[in-house]
Amino acid sequence: MWLKILPDREFVENANVRDADVYERAASKPLEFWSEAAERLHWFRGWKEVLDSSRAPFYRWFTEGEINISYNCIDRHLGERSSKPALLWEGEDGSRRVLSYSELHREVCITADMLRGLGVERGDRVVLYMGMVPELPVSMLACARIGAVHSVVFGGFSPRALADRIQDAEPKVVVTQDGAFRRGKVVPLKQNLDEALEHAGGSVERVVVLERAGNEVEMKEHRDLTWREARRHCTAKVEAVPLDSEHPLFILYTSGTTGKPKGVLHVHGGYNVGVHLTASWVFDLKEEDVYWCTADIGWITGHSYVVYGPLSNGASVLMYEGAPDYPSPERWWEIIERYGVTVFYTAPTAIRFFMKLGGEPAKRHNLSSLRLLGSVGEPINPKAWLWYYEAVGGRRCPVVDTWWQTETGMVMITTLPGVDAMKPGCAGRPFPGVKAMVVDESMKPATRGELVITTPWPAMLRTLWRNEERYLKTYFRGEVYVTGDGARVDEEGDFWILGRVDDVLNVSGHRLGTAELESALVSHPSVAEAAVVGREHEVKGQAIVAFVVLRDGIKPSEELIQELRAHVAREISPIARPDEVYFVSRLPKTRSGKIMRRVMRAIEQGAEIGDLSTLEDVSAVEEVRRAG
Repeated sequence: MWLKILPDREFVENANVRDADVYERAASKPLEFWSEAAERLHWFRGWKEVLDSSRAPFYRWFTEGEINISYNCIDRHLGERSSKPALLWEGEDGSRRVLSYSELHREVCITADMLRGLGVERGDRVVLYMGMVPELPVSMLACARIGAVHSVVFGGFSPRALADRIQDAEPKVVVTQDGAFRRGKVVPLKQNLDEALEHAGGSVERVVVLERAGNEVEMKEHRDLTWREARRHCTAKVEAVPLDSEHPLFILYTSGTTGKPKGVLHVHGGYNVGVHLTASWVFDLKEEDVYWCTADIGWITGHSYVVYGPLSNGASVLMYEGAPDYPSPERWWEIIERYGVTVFYTAPTAIRFFMKLGGEPAKRHNLSSLRLLGSVGEPINPKAWLWYYEAVGGRRCPVVDTWWQTETGMVMITTLPGVDAMKPGCAGRPFPGVKAMVVDESMKPATRGELVITTPWPAMLRTLWRNEERYLKTYFRGEVYVTGDGARVDEEGDFWILGRVDDVLNVSGHRLGTAELESALVSHPSVAEAAVVGREHEVKGQAIVAFVVLRDGIKPSEELIQELRAHVAREISPIARPDEVYFVSRLPKTRSGKIMRRVMRAIEQGAEIGDLSTLEDVSAVEEVRRAG
């Protein structure tokens, strides 16, 4: 029997949601439930129909309604919250800034006018290749304000990965920085962008460069402007444009099982409704809270729960620029103590890292301001959950373990902290208004199998950018959304997430496609073939294991292993650096030539290999076994 922990009585008495009947009410009248949720926001024009399923699974929510998420994140707070801190920012170098809601409004308006002055119109794309600085959410909200579509590219991505995303989105403008700080070093963002634009810059007319790190950069005449120059004569009076509820808000690229990243498209209306309600209910946000989500804005968690969800609730949001353990492993705990953080949302990778260091760094700081903890990005094992609950939360803070995806836009499975008992390692049950189930290969209900969502929800992706066919093929069986994650359901109806069932690895909360990793390896002149699988890692969740077939005449060596690891890091990101590289003479393949990664995964995980009837050469399996 699993351990159950009840939320503190005082917490329950003051929680935003205390009534367990909310689940039944949402299940019995889901459209009425989501309509009431939408009424929490400002609409320029009311909607005609809550849900249009006529082109399912291309669902439309709040049809003919007009909204602007930038208005809901800023303008509607300008009365009673004008002077309230909206963003509290700390740089890795110790620099600090605070932007009130009125100051955030001013910055966003000036930046929106800057974009318009650079020729950005409604529907145009703007790529944001930046670090964790206030100008990133400012630029996102500025794009939204004028109806432009932003595409944030994680600042840790290489020029090649950036070029792929620019080529697909075809932005008119790119906003970047001279450099970003990471562990005391400067990541040369502008230099990376210049290299990317040499290969995929056909659509880009202007580049705006925020001067953050002070490193020397090359500025291309007639194309490049500094942030200061571009905003010099801009006005702080730019009204938020009323937009159709289905107007595109952002494209965010996520790795898939094929080499080309998928451009997930989210829109203003339904996405705003979903992230607003979940931020309020899951994190129990109060007027006095200081809320800190440690995610990089380059990923969906940063979009939904650093920027749009908490700001649309009028929260005070903390942003930190640097690494969690720089210059010491106490950095995060110092920040929590200094700012009086009350709600803290982070990844199991970070929790496991700090758990390995022991509880002493956390004990040296006053963390009594904390009242709620959250986990996101991957399944959290019970041992890490309990350490988090005890060492960080002092056994008084509810822990909300959240399951969701880039594609879902919002939290889909979790506990409501004022309602549900917590089970360490268990995600919980579907958020009110969400219907999930576990199915077998025949799509029949099962206690263990693949997790699917059986009905639409407002914050869901609308399509893949310019690729409707891939949207249908990747995510749907009929009108059922297939998550690609495995799960089991216990006797009480709670969901335990088991991880990916496809060829996407979850490394430190970042999804990396095996095809993209293999493509990077094969691009090295010494490599003929490569296959990548994941295995459990106590800190990162999954470690990257690469099996490599060398070209004729190339001899294996430790030097070559290190060279290949560095090569992948350059091609994709340091996050993608393989943990292990093994040399083999051949890979396990089917007779049709398909690499049997499931066999290799089973070997790495010590699991049963299963049926080998389609295997071309059984001896290849033994070679992989010996190598690994």
